[in-house]
Parts: sequence; C-alpha cells; structure tokens
Amino acid sequence: MSAFLSSMGIGARNNNSARSPSRPPAATPPPPPPPQASQPQPGQGYSNAPLPRAQPANGPAQSANKQSSPLYLCYPFVKAALVKGNFKTIVALPKYVDVNEWVAVNLVDLFNNLNLFYAVVTEFCTVENNPTMSAGPGMDYTWIDASRKRVKLPAPQYIDYVLTWVEGLIKDEAVFPTKAGREFSPNFPSVARHIYTQLLRIFAHLYHAHYEVYVHLSMEGHLNSLFAHFLTFGREFDLLEPKECRAPKEGWPFVIGDLMDAWRGLGILEP
Repeated sequence: MSAFLSSMGIGARNNNSARSPSRPPAATPPPPPPPQASQPQPGQGYSNAPLPRAQPANGPAQSANKQSSPLYLCYPFVKAALVKGNFKTIVALPKYVDVNEWVAVNLVDLFNNLNLFYAVVTEFCTVENNPTMSAGPGMDYTWIDASRKRVKLPAPQYIDYVLTWVEGLIKDEAVFPTKAGREFSPNFPSVARHIYTQLLRIFAHLYHAHYEVYVHLSMEGHLNSLFAHFLTFGREFDLLEPKECRAPKEGWPFVIGDLMDAWRGLGILEP
C-alpha cells in the first residue's frame, strides 16, 4: 500500500522504521491529554443499513437513495478492496510471538499507513472545510484542553494533536520498548486500546469528509482494505471499543457502524 502511494508521488508523513516513526514537528503547541467523544445530536438522512436503501421521502425511492446514501456505502465503492479473503489470517498472532510485541508492531504499522492516507487529503482537510472533527451528521469529537474542558477543534488541528500524541508514545521506550531486556509495561493493553481508539476516529473522519478524494484518485480499494484490516485487528485483540462503533441512539447515522454493517453483509468482515 505504501509502495502504491509512493509511486503516485504522494509523500508519507514519515519514512523511518516501523518502531520509530518521525514527522515534522507540529506547528501547534504540545498536545494536551487524548481527546474524548462528545455526545452527538440526532443525525439526518441515511440510516445504519448494510447497503444503501431508500429513506422516507416525498420523491421516488431511487432519488432518496442518491440524496441520502454516503459515497462509501454505494456500489461499487463499498465493495472495492485490494485484499480478498479472511483478514483474520493476516492479523492472527504468530506462534511463539509475544502478544504485546505483536500488537505494538501492528499498531505502529497501521499508524504509519494512516499517516500516508491522511497525507493524501491534507490540502483538502482545512480549517475552512472542516471546522470541527466530524465523523457524521451531529457526531463531532471534542478535545480535552489543559483546563479539562471539552472543546471543538478544526479537524486538521485535532488530527495533528492525535498523531503527535501517538508518535510521542511510540518513541517512548517505557511504552514501546525496542531494546533488548526491556519489557512492556503491565498497562500496555490499556495504552494500546487508547491509541487504537484515536486512530479509529481519524479513519471515521476521512471516510465522512474526504472519501470523494480517494475515489477520484482510484484509492478507495486501498483505503477500504486498510480500514477492514484495522477493524479486524482491533476485534481480534480486544482494542475496538463497542461504544466507538455505534451512534448513541438507534437509527442515527455513523460511519464506523454503517461500514461494519455493510461489510458484514458483503462478507468482508466476519459477523
């Protein structure tokens, strides 16, 4: 996937080894503690359906579909993929490999790949275009500032805070040990789950706000395969928080739950 992006002349945010990524220093001050999700408001339009379907409307059902179904749930894009078959084979823990080491290596690899995909849309992900970190109608993520207050940030600033925070953890030997004789901390599973959650929210924003760019570049299959891999890995190692997959109320739209439903129906993800 990285080779594909490089062949297109799209630079990654880092080119170092998997266990020690580096990115240019953020223009913003060092980030405060990781973000939390705000309580969303009722959504509008499309529903949590495995595939696009008509919503109650005054016009024909087909017209309602075109107006209400997001692009990532529409054929042929929803089924576009580079990888065919069972993703569990890819994420399965190899024999004799420590589970913390396997989770750490995969998190770094997924982080690096997500950096690449975000680099594709940075010129479109601007304060003007994305004044909030949105993952769907009425679903915004908020940041916890230094005063422990929830604040809404523009998506590019929010994402930069998250990526800077994750990179700092990856470079911390106490969290991601790389030297012989050093062991993972007992709280590593909790840290890994928190990192995973923040990366998941970036995926959600990319699908909601910038999926058209990937379609324009014929990259929807690459993004879909990476995200399906990411979701399968999270489920396999108990990193995927159920509350991050659904809107708070039934019938509200939410990109992660909608895609998971669609991909289960298509056999891309296991039930």
